[in-house]
Amino acid sequence: MAQQIQLPCDNEGVCLICKTTPSVNETLTCSTCVTPWHIACLAIAAQSSSSNVWECPDCSDLVQAGAPAAGEKSELVVAIQAIEADASLTDKEKARKRQELVSGKAAVKEGRNEAVDMLHENFKCCVCFQLPDRPVTTPCGHNFCLSCFQKWTRQGKNTCIKCRFSIPAKMASQPRINSALVAAIRMARMSQANATGQLKITHSVHNQYRPDKAYTTDRAKRNGMANAASGRILVTTPADHFGPITAENDPVRKTGVLVGECWDLRMDCRQWGIHYPHVSGIAGQAKYGAQSVVLSGGYEDDEDHGEWFLYTGSGGRDLSGNKRTNKDQSFDQKFESYNESLRFSCKKGYPVRVVRSHKEKRSNYAPEDGLRYDGVYRIEKCWRKVGKQGFKVCRYLFVRCDNEPAPWTSDEHGDRPRPLPTVKELKGAIDIFERSESPSWDYAEEDNVWKWKKPPPASQKPVRADAKPEDIQNARIAIRKAETAASKGKLLKEFSCLLCKDVMTLPVTTPCAHNFCKSCLDGKFAGQSFTRERSRGGRTLRSQKNAMICPACPTDISDFLQNAQINRELQDLIEKLKESSKEANAPEESPEASSEDPNKENEVLNSEAETKNVEDKKRKQADAKPPTPTRNKKGKVDDNLLKNENAA
Repeated sequence: MAQQIQLPCDNEGVCLICKTTPSVNETLTCSTCVTPWHIACLAIAAQSSSSNVWECPDCSDLVQAGAPAAGEKSELVVAIQAIEADASLTDKEKARKRQELVSGKAAVKEGRNEAVDMLHENFKCCVCFQLPDRPVTTPCGHNFCLSCFQKWTRQGKNTCIKCRFSIPAKMASQPRINSALVAAIRMARMSQANATGQLKITHSVHNQYRPDKAYTTDRAKRNGMANAASGRILVTTPADHFGPITAENDPVRKTGVLVGECWDLRMDCRQWGIHYPHVSGIAGQAKYGAQSVVLSGGYEDDEDHGEWFLYTGSGGRDLSGNKRTNKDQSFDQKFESYNESLRFSCKKGYPVRVVRSHKEKRSNYAPEDGLRYDGVYRIEKCWRKVGKQGFKVCRYLFVRCDNEPAPWTSDEHGDRPRPLPTVKELKGAIDIFERSESPSWDYAEEDNVWKWKKPPPASQKPVRADAKPEDIQNARIAIRKAETAASKGKLLKEFSCLLCKDVMTLPVTTPCAHNFCKSCLDGKFAGQSFTRERSRGGRTLRSQKNAMICPACPTDISDFLQNAQINRELQDLIEKLKESSKEANAPEESPEASSEDPNKENEVLNSEAETKNVEDKKRKQADAKPPTPTRNKKGKVDDNLLKNENAA
């Protein structure tokens, strides 16, 4: 059943349930969140209104759900109590901090992405001083919003507002948006939204905070168990565990899940790790295998003989719209999805847990009520045949192979290897598959037990285990750091040169909004002159300008190349991203190891200083020396060389 709604009084002292204004003697104030509650409207009667340690239902639920052991409290309650115990804060400041903590704004501030902070520090519009919207980068390396740039140039000002560097007339009339910077800003914002959880709101409860039984919340839209949530997983096996649940995976009872155990609901069966899906009868993955099945009478082709049974695969029915309970087959089944997972378990010889439901009315071995765990079986064959409804179905032969006796027998020991039964329908079957290799789960004659003859498949899912709140917090911090490092790496890839495809060194931005390394761009036009001399009949004509086309578009950038300026803002951001990525990837050294060899530290520092000096010299030389034209001995440009270069 859904829990009864309990609400406190509002800011004006009016009870949100009965809509009355109770007196001071008729209210209780929570010692944790300092919220007044109407005593008459509380579902559980309070002991006295004069208690100083009374906690409201919200705070007490947090303590009960988050504390497996007595005396422990959840992180939220501890944080609120710390705020209340801080004597340096006023009542107004305490209320504001409590509100930020409960609303999640405090966590958002802590989870702010460093990549976004770097962008805010290095890229600002020179007019509005905000992160550029539709950024435009001038040849001098300064950034503007498109609207701010157009407002500036429409006033007839063709110089940069920050450094007074000349802006080309074509760029002023038709500015180009820097697509690399747009992609970097978008990526950083998306990574921040993913880190802070603002894109998708989920209502999830950690396993250790769930109750011991399936439950419904106030958000349930229907009565009963239609919108119920699973209770706490009571075993430590992962969701894709093969074989029986042993005692070492049962921290509650220390016995494991025994054959013959019964449950009322699928939710309870899930809590003990026997069968995880709430509705589906098959639990498995196509390329990994099937872990468990449920016999619930969903297909009329099923045949149950106790120690072996014939199982029908899933699919073949139209479940679209409101046909979720349609039992009429309308197309053929294929070996895919869940059906393929069963065939994969047949191929490898994996054990499959079997649960029988009381809904299987045609079986003599089904329980009278609820669900019952009947041990592990092994799939020996699978095939396809035409079913009773005229469409092809996937069929599987299950044979029991458990160390515990079946619930319907009085034997003292488990199963022994038995010959396969004769299946008459195999005569007209197609796509017959039978295992050719030795099974992974088999009977050991020397030990007289069924066990793994081959190592079980490695789990692909996390283990269900209760963790301490501080461990969960540390894991979240580690995940957040990894996501930040990944976002920085992706951000660096966005700032790659269009020529060498590597992260830019000494980046320059052309008037057509393309980014290159300065050395790559100079090397592209090395040996070419900006003008060429002309003569006709011994008469010297006016020199002609040579067109130098941008490597990424048909724009002439010859004027820009005569005095190409390094984009200092982009350079600083790239250097910061590289340094932070090195720090994140560097292994943590112990203080003892760092103190053992101080000479290595000095060598590293000296090499870094030398590298920095060399880069500074190269940067100064690149700024001071634009590409020079090639001339002959008389000081004139070689016309033949120019013709060959232009032809090329």
